[in-house]
Amino acid sequence: MGNYRNFTLTAYFVAHAAARVTRVELEKQLAFMERHVRLDKIYLEPWRGELASHEQIEMIREVFHTHGVQVAGGLTTVMRTPEGEKPKQRLFDTICYNDPKMRQKLKEVSAFIGEHFDEFIIDDFFFTNCMCPECLKGRDEYNKANGIRAGWQDYRLDLLRRVSEEDIISPAKKANPKCRITIKYPNWAESYQETGYNPAEQRKLFDMIYTGTETRDPVSTDQHLPRYLSFSLMTYFENMWPGHNGGGWFDNFDMHITEHYLEQTYLTAFSRPQEMMLFCFQSLCDNMYTAALGYQLDRLDAVLDGAGKPEGIACYLPDNCQGEDNVQDFLGMCGLPIVCTPYFPEKAKQILLTGSSAYDPEILEKLDAFLRKDGNTAVVTTGFWDAVKDKGYENFTSIRLRGRHATAESYRVEDGRTREYPAAEKSVSIPVAEFRNNSTWAVVKAAHGEESYALLLRDDYAYSTLWTVTVPDAYPDFYRMPAPVISRIRKAVPVNGIWLEGPSRVSLFVYDNDSVILYPYVMDGVQQTKVRLHVKGGRKLTVKGGGRPDGREAEPLYVKDGEAVFELPAVPGEYKLYKILREK
Repeated sequence: MGNYRNFTLTAYFVAHAAARVTRVELEKQLAFMERHVRLDKIYLEPWRGELASHEQIEMIREVFHTHGVQVAGGLTTVMRTPEGEKPKQRLFDTICYNDPKMRQKLKEVSAFIGEHFDEFIIDDFFFTNCMCPECLKGRDEYNKANGIRAGWQDYRLDLLRRVSEEDIISPAKKANPKCRITIKYPNWAESYQETGYNPAEQRKLFDMIYTGTETRDPVSTDQHLPRYLSFSLMTYFENMWPGHNGGGWFDNFDMHITEHYLEQTYLTAFSRPQEMMLFCFQSLCDNMYTAALGYQLDRLDAVLDGAGKPEGIACYLPDNCQGEDNVQDFLGMCGLPIVCTPYFPEKAKQILLTGSSAYDPEILEKLDAFLRKDGNTAVVTTGFWDAVKDKGYENFTSIRLRGRHATAESYRVEDGRTREYPAAEKSVSIPVAEFRNNSTWAVVKAAHGEESYALLLRDDYAYSTLWTVTVPDAYPDFYRMPAPVISRIRKAVPVNGIWLEGPSRVSLFVYDNDSVILYPYVMDGVQQTKVRLHVKGGRKLTVKGGGRPDGREAEPLYVKDGEAVFELPAVPGEYKLYKILREK
């Protein structure tokens, strides 16, 4: 594949530097990078509000080619307000696509990049939030013509579809018919439709797609994205257009803990990407992150030698959906192996439906057909039931959501004939999922005083099982729930007969070649511990410990009812791959 066996390592070179860097400066920067990482490819950007000259682009290309690095192009669709004109109502200098001058400039820039490169990628500023009078007029005319009462979504989706074709693809390919264009989507998938990102249509227009996997510091930054997104969003785009998700793109901004930067790398790599993109070349020069990154890239490469294709509970996120934003990633942080898809996963054995899944107007019919198959398992959230409560969800369950909420700090966990009563240090607030006893059964409950409230409920439907998970009002409160609670939820939906017993904030990644990766996050309150991996029909595990593929074998702690249970170390920031050997 290149300098690494399991992925191509790339970096993005921004236009501000491309316009100014000298050959001497670039050689010095590249020497630093080469001491720590082995770049295969650079995406060289001529435009980010200013245009680098032809001479600069060719000089930079020559330097990288001399060092054996491939060079492709890049484009960031931002534009300053022309001097003397009234500023637009927009964020981040994103283009007003109702401004003829701006659109004409974008066409010229796209043609320029097409002339210089046979391939280029569009950075994730290719959206619009402009609310200038021209954009307001365009919205109102579109909505009136299409019978839409209010809102920006449909108008912006159509606008960016047209701009994609007319202002980028057409001029670039006219200048260079061989040019291949990749659109990179940002990490904020729940907001695509509100700003014009339109994967449903754009995947028909562009040659490739690419995924933003940066999560940064989830506590102190605006986006507050769970780290599992670096994995799950990659699976979403790979399942959207198999083989055409070019890679995962992450950066080193808005964080102060080295492990938080590296975790973006790990989870992107665990999704088995074609490329891993470092943004950006300039920010990683003379940066302590780069040395740590280079060390981990070699370890990841060795571990991924043993990993197959990611598998898991298929979370259905239809195009342009929103609702219970990122709840699937919080569940992933709790050890449920989740992969995402924009298509209803009718061939899967386990599915997850959230409030976002209810965007599909036929979702209840599809759920009914799924559950009528033999041995399937569906997990739905209380947010899903709330979103479809006026559409006939009474056919599936006796659960009713009547707007009540409660706080709880102790729990009851039922597993067959055994019960546990774990307590938590802090209370959590949850919606009250009322249900009819002996029609629906509560396997896990949260208690407050004399009352208890369902957290995990079971309904049997046709030939399959329907589980409902009560989602706390604050999604991170999943982390406050005791290990037996989280473990019982995992046990309800094993993937390939595999589930994890132990606390939250340990992710389990499952692959189609009977291998798994365990990763405990570096977070406040996460300590070194032991977890138990349950494997139906398991016999032994072969351990690949982060760059030391020595083939060590782990024997089960015990075997019960055909299920082998392995006790494994869980050290924050340390990932290991385990190859499962099953009974024949």
